[in-house]
Amino acid sequence: MGWQIGSEEKIFFLSGVRFQEAKASIIVSKYVWKCVPLFIKPLFMSPKKVKVVKKPGKNTFIGQVLNVFVNAPYAGFNYKQVSKQLGIEDRSSRDLVKKILEDLFTLKEIVEAKRGKYKLNPEKIMAHTTNAVITGIVDMKNTGKAYIISDESPEDVFISANNTGRAIHGDKVKVHLFPNRRGRKPEGQITEVLERAKKQFVGIIQISGKFGFVIPDDTSIPVDIIIPLAQINGAKDGNKVIAMITDWPEQSKNPFGEVIHVLGKPGENEVEMRSILAYYDFPLHFSVKAEKEAEEIPVGVSAQELAKRRDFRGIFTCTIDPEDAKDFDDALSLKKLDNGNWEVGVHIADVSYYVRPGSAIDTEAYERGTSVYLVDRTFPMLPEKLSNNVCSLRPKEEKLCYSAVFELTAEAEIKNEWFGKTVINSDRRYTYEEVQAMIEGGDGDYKTELMILDDLSKRLRNERFKKGAINFKSREVKFRLDENKRPVEAFIKEQNESHQLIEDFMLLANRRVAEKIGIKKDQDKPRTFVYRIHDVPNPEKLLQFTEFIGKLGYGLRTSSRRALAESMNSLFKQIAGKGEENMIETIAIRTMAKAIYSTKNIGHYGLGFSHYTHFTSPIRRYPDLMVHRLLEMYMEGKPTVNQQEYEDKCKHSSLMEKNASDAERASVKLKQAEFFLDKIGQEFMGLISGVSKYGLFVELDINKAEGLVSLRSLVDDVYYLDEDNYKVVGQRRGKEYKLGHPVKIRIKRIDLARKQMDFEFAE
Repeated sequence: MGWQIGSEEKIFFLSGVRFQEAKASIIVSKYVWKCVPLFIKPLFMSPKKVKVVKKPGKNTFIGQVLNVFVNAPYAGFNYKQVSKQLGIEDRSSRDLVKKILEDLFTLKEIVEAKRGKYKLNPEKIMAHTTNAVITGIVDMKNTGKAYIISDESPEDVFISANNTGRAIHGDKVKVHLFPNRRGRKPEGQITEVLERAKKQFVGIIQISGKFGFVIPDDTSIPVDIIIPLAQINGAKDGNKVIAMITDWPEQSKNPFGEVIHVLGKPGENEVEMRSILAYYDFPLHFSVKAEKEAEEIPVGVSAQELAKRRDFRGIFTCTIDPEDAKDFDDALSLKKLDNGNWEVGVHIADVSYYVRPGSAIDTEAYERGTSVYLVDRTFPMLPEKLSNNVCSLRPKEEKLCYSAVFELTAEAEIKNEWFGKTVINSDRRYTYEEVQAMIEGGDGDYKTELMILDDLSKRLRNERFKKGAINFKSREVKFRLDENKRPVEAFIKEQNESHQLIEDFMLLANRRVAEKIGIKKDQDKPRTFVYRIHDVPNPEKLLQFTEFIGKLGYGLRTSSRRALAESMNSLFKQIAGKGEENMIETIAIRTMAKAIYSTKNIGHYGLGFSHYTHFTSPIRRYPDLMVHRLLEMYMEGKPTVNQQEYEDKCKHSSLMEKNASDAERASVKLKQAEFFLDKIGQEFMGLISGVSKYGLFVELDINKAEGLVSLRSLVDDVYYLDEDNYKVVGQRRGKEYKLGHPVKIRIKRIDLARKQMDFEFAE
């Protein structure tokens, strides 16, 4: 026999669960009655019409049961799992939980899930959880879980593996946020893929039965792509291929796709290099239409066009570039003026004259965003006829330029400047090594002019550092390859004074172009422009870096921007030539924000400039081409362009710049790993460059290659990570392995496909 509630219309809340019965009755068993909280019982016993009462909080028992589902609205639970989450162990209470689940199911608060479980009714999710919905980018891990990076959330949002839906790494998605729980990071579920980040996927195809499966190289994509045999495009089992997703049925865990390009046998240089380009979304060739447009562009310059331009053909002009460069997009000229000052011209290839907006060449250049410089090749942004011939400022040839011309005193003070279209004829093409030899005392062509340019550049540099620029050094890993493109030698190439000579004048031109457009005059409205911006360092990262170097005996002053810049430059001088130099400089760079392109100018923190842009490399960077076009438009008095349109172009350019940088780094890692293929078992010296719960990363002195010493390989003790002090420590003996310490390692294993190396300590 049960307790019967009257048949009058009743609306009330039972321990957090909303009941609505019209001319109906609810039977409550005697057993359940014993467990009903005291404050609820009067609602059952009253013969009068029940009043609407305020919904109890989460601390009520039935409310706590329901909240297990509310806090994980897309997960399934049975009564044992719910009991476990609530800390319930006794049988009677678990039986009560089971009964409550049945009642909640009757009331349609929960619905059946798989294998005897319940889940929150999808129709009531929004009623029980937060209404917050954000958009963001998926950062997926190889475990299948992900984090959402969004401007709409102060923290990254965690997504469990079963809540990622059909999203993959890099996708732009819509995310439904779960209710915030105290002490927990924000969590949610991906509800919609708004934009796919990748159109093509590189991986190894395995063929079995009626299907093939492409296993992506990217470990952050935790699903294989199913390829019907009719869509394998001639691929053989074990080939490296490029595939695209054609369909992803809602009920399928895996997407379906087709092979669009067979790259070949994994491990071959040509296959791996093309794989890198495809992996980072760079097309492997130009379209027929773009190549045809390039072929139709005349190499010579018409007399009519020359007549429109300022003529620098009779003035000393030169280019200075790497030895293997072919795309010379900047040149310097020097002329002594009657008043004793120097006229320095920064001449930049006039790509905008040849590449018109909306053309096939322009469209594909925008999609690439930049040229890509792999270890053994350059993949240009423009077809080769333009990048290496028509636009390239080759010596002894008439070339069209967009120039920034400065009148400088002997102390490099700017007296006048001019921007406009020019024609030049370079007297000499130099390599950095040739100019460096002259700076160090050697002889060479036009040495007098080059030494004047070098002296002016040093004065510009010193002034820049006085005003707060940070002196980050640049190092490149270079290889000498044999006829089969295999590395036979690896070395570090550092930036020297000849590099800085060019850099100083490029910085000058970039800054002054940005100031010309960006600094408002009188009541002028700001005009949309493409800036190169660099934000202030993240305070938390800066604090961590300061604490880290403090433990190594160094210090930083962070009271002001000027103080930080000065002390950072002082730090670089202190560590020069020491074992920890490269490690500290690397971490210092990671501490800083990333420079990006934007129409919203916030200045360039690292350079100490209030206005900065990229004007000097339009052959290899699309933002420079945009800057040339905008500068010409505004100097002709044309109105400002649409800001949102150009902001979108800036974001795309920043993304492709990052992709190119990652591709270049991947090609270096490939060659570093390949260099050690025949050296397994040999020993090398290095520095501990990173610590993690998995092991120690060691950077080798020989060529800065990095590998992992797994903690599991350290059998002399049980080691734990001391994250705050950047070290791992043995629990019994207290032995430490600390960031920056020199160690001797032995090459243990090379995984060329993943560009990974495993080390073990030699001692």
